[in-house]
Amino acid sequence: MTVAEELPETPEIAQEEPVKQRKNGLYPGVSDELAENMKSGWADTELHDLQPIAQAAETRARRAALSARFPGERLVIPAGNLRTRSNDTDYAFRASVEYAYLTGNQTEDGVLVLEPVTAADGTSGHRATIYLLPRSNRENGEFWLSGQGELWVGRRHSLAEAEQLHGIPAADVRELPEKLREATGPVRVVRGHDAGIEAALTDKVTAERDEELRVFLSEMRLVKDAFEIGELQKAVDSTVRGFEDVVKVLDQAEATSERYIEGTFFLRARVEGNDVGYGSICAAGPHACTLHWVRNDGPVRSGDLLLLDAGVETHTYYTADVTRTLPVSGTYSEIQQKIYDAVYEAQEAGIAAVKPGAKYRDFHDAAQRVLAGKLVEWGLVEGPVERVLELGLQRRWTLHGTGHMLGMDVHDCAAARTETYVDGTLEPGMVLTVEPGLYFQADDLTVPEEYRGIGVRIEDDILVTQDGSRNLSAALPRRSDEVVAWMASLKASVKG
Repeated sequence: MTVAEELPETPEIAQEEPVKQRKNGLYPGVSDELAENMKSGWADTELHDLQPIAQAAETRARRAALSARFPGERLVIPAGNLRTRSNDTDYAFRASVEYAYLTGNQTEDGVLVLEPVTAADGTSGHRATIYLLPRSNRENGEFWLSGQGELWVGRRHSLAEAEQLHGIPAADVRELPEKLREATGPVRVVRGHDAGIEAALTDKVTAERDEELRVFLSEMRLVKDAFEIGELQKAVDSTVRGFEDVVKVLDQAEATSERYIEGTFFLRARVEGNDVGYGSICAAGPHACTLHWVRNDGPVRSGDLLLLDAGVETHTYYTADVTRTLPVSGTYSEIQQKIYDAVYEAQEAGIAAVKPGAKYRDFHDAAQRVLAGKLVEWGLVEGPVERVLELGLQRRWTLHGTGHMLGMDVHDCAAARTETYVDGTLEPGMVLTVEPGLYFQADDLTVPEEYRGIGVRIEDDILVTQDGSRNLSAALPRRSDEVVAWMASLKASVKG
């Protein structure tokens, strides 16, 4: 990676102050002649007749629903800013979910503003404007001297191009803070993404009112529209191929570490999507008993199980979340299959409980009942099952909830109220994971030695339909005998 030679300025200075006036050692080697030369000789690259993004109709409907909920109020939804990773390098940018959900745009520093308006017939609504950085200025040198200029980080869309793509009038975001400071009337902002925007509104907003906006935007995403369901299926399909990639290289992972598995899946995610939707869990052997094992630096040994929990994120930010627990050797031992089959039975019960009109908690309760029964049957806990469930005794080995909503965040809709989410009712269009597990820690002296160090989780992404549910990740085998046959087929394809 190259660095800007002796150019310590900020993008803001470079945008506002001509190069010719910033000499005196600030930019050694930038002569008046070079600065003048860089202003001209560039072709017009403005793009015309751009097609709207695929979700333009859906984002328009989402903004309309938001407008109806908060009439007469100015609503400010920032994308967020770049964050420093190390010195003068930044983390890869991912726009805030709220902003991307309402605009389809993924540009850093962007801000969506809904201005309250009153129509001629007296009805209230909003006028949407998307505030963005315009193209780099060729006159003041920002495009080649600033670390955020287009010759450093790539071409930005012009404001006119952004309007064509997103179907929203666009304006210069550098003018927005002053507009917000001068604004009157009630304002709400989604907090935590852009400190500069929040500072411009500091005397106009309250935490309670802003939280209402955040909660509403989270609850809007509980039921997915057709575009979102299509993107989630796309994410799952790529994830299935990523799991196939991993099985094909298990011998190379054995020669290296869990990192080989992580890197193999990441390649699929970057080729077919935007990224992984979360840190991949590539947990071999006893690491499978650590729920969020993301160090992925341990050995991969024949005879052990590999718990792979991973998901591809699409270019529109929708992520899959799938887990399979695979025998590294290609076949389960007797005790591994016993535990695996118990988790499979629990997952089957959980999936069967997913249907419109059911309580959200039903699938968790169904899966936990099966697992509690197995633990009693195996003599690991004293029954009856009702006693175990009432006291939560099974949780020593089940540890976590059986699922969560899925969407643009892997744990989607997290700000939704308890009464609409965890205590709510399932509706067609909701997408959730069903992921029971059993985890016998390597140092757990309450279980027989043969159980210790075995962790099993099976996770699928389930769409609630009008008459039941659909497993979006059904293409990936789940039953133990099907997993063994699938792995053998993939390994044979490599040798052949």
